[in-house]
Amino acid sequence: MISVGKLKSVDFYRKIPRDLTEASLSGAGLSVLATLCMLFLFGMELSNYMAVNTSTSVIVDRSTDEEFLRIQLNISFPALSCEFASVDVSDVLGTNRLNITKTIRKFPIDPNLRSTGSEFFSGHSTRHIKHGDDINEDTGEGSVSLTSNNFDQYSNEYPILVVNFYAPWCFWSNKLRPSWEKAAKIIRERYDPEMDGRILIGKVDCTEQTGLCNRNHVQGYPSIRIFRKGSDIRDHLGHHDHESYYGDRDTESLVAMMENLVTPIKLESQTLALENKSGNVSDVKKPAPVTGGCRIEGFLRVKKVPGNLIISAHSTSHSFDPSLMNMSHVVTHLSFGKLMSARMLTDMKRLAPYIGASHGRLDGKAFITPRDAKENVTS
Repeated sequence: MISVGKLKSVDFYRKIPRDLTEASLSGAGLSVLATLCMLFLFGMELSNYMAVNTSTSVIVDRSTDEEFLRIQLNISFPALSCEFASVDVSDVLGTNRLNITKTIRKFPIDPNLRSTGSEFFSGHSTRHIKHGDDINEDTGEGSVSLTSNNFDQYSNEYPILVVNFYAPWCFWSNKLRPSWEKAAKIIRERYDPEMDGRILIGKVDCTEQTGLCNRNHVQGYPSIRIFRKGSDIRDHLGHHDHESYYGDRDTESLVAMMENLVTPIKLESQTLALENKSGNVSDVKKPAPVTGGCRIEGFLRVKKVPGNLIISAHSTSHSFDPSLMNMSHVVTHLSFGKLMSARMLTDMKRLAPYIGASHGRLDGKAFITPRDAKENVTS
């Protein structure tokens, strides 16, 4: 049997007795430094292990099917009017496409997402509008200031009521003001409201009459609306029916538009004008959306690079108050790529529990802004 002494004889790591060793100041310093270095390295490694990092990588699509990616969308905005709703796309390569209309359709809806009319066409709202007189010119007051207290009275009293819904801080409202007041004075001289009684030109300050502007679904400034006596009766969905003017805003154009409104009453009959059966209809007058909501549906073709899809209120001749805009929306459908066949959709549903749901994640999702006193919720 091997003894303990013989086993110790093969020890490669022999120890020197403590009594034969001597401590030195340099050795103590080196030991403290080594200990601090080890603690520092341990702390750094632990911090790096506990930290959460985000890494982003761009993978080039080398598929040979198509150069562009197709985006299908069906999104409802309960408080954004089709009059100003704009679909824009941009990408990192510098491509910017504003207010796409070729493959996008807009339908007016009510706050409950129910359709209230046929497809809305932007028409003249996207063209460049000419303004007339100097913005600093003092033309005096020619139009009547309307409030929530007298608006219904005037709209029922006069066969034609043309109203400028404006905001004092708005650049375009201030550009319109001189021409509007001049045109109102000319119309007042030609068709005295007291003697003639066929037309009245008014204005509404939306910063003071917020409720009145919301009731008429005014979202951009200035908005020129045409009210015909008797047509302000609420329909079955409980919304006002009105017309908007999208033409040039110089004095001559405004007077011509107002003359066209009065002429049918003078030449044919007041009833004819009220029913709007005259053939002399200006191409710059058209029905505005009767409700404040809009459903946007269609498709887009974008490049296969990082980019943005933006839906916002846009106009080349109107201003918007962001604090009053309510961009709540409900996503009915939003998908990227080719449309799947019914068989492929069925297969996807069967595989979803195993690979995770990755198709149509946003479908049916609602993104609602809470109501408060400052929101333009036109319900």
